[in-house]
Amino acid sequence: MSTPLEKILVIVDDEEPMLDQLKQMLELRLNCKVQTFTKAQDALAALPKLSVGLVVTDYYMPMMNGVEFIQKARVASPGTPFIVITGHGPAFVSKQVPNLPELKCFINKPVRWRTLALEIQRHWNGSPKPVIREDLPS
Repeated sequence: MSTPLEKILVIVDDEEPMLDQLKQMLELRLNCKVQTFTKAQDALAALPKLSVGLVVTDYYMPMMNGVEFIQKARVASPGTPFIVITGHGPAFVSKQVPNLPELKCFINKPVRWRTLALEIQRHWNGSPKPVIREDLPS
């Protein structure tokens, strides 16, 4: 569990293998804690209690898509930036997105750890920003 001043990364994806892979990859490569959720509703309930630096969410999920999740989550966690990952092409998804200033970018699956880590670092809400570990083999 994080301390009140320590920001965490939240990842929401209904595909548990993808979620586990992202968590392991980012915990190893970034110096930040990662909290994961397989259900958008569970993430929404937890967000007000967490100190969130950034949320990464899948686009296609049951019950609500990533954009619908962001629309609700921005109320639960004001000022939090979001990144959407999708296997269906960011150009397709971005055409369907209303104006959401909290949505910082789309990243296509399969997700490359370095691309995602750089975007997390770039859009992180808080200080210090996560540092990418370069001392590990690729």
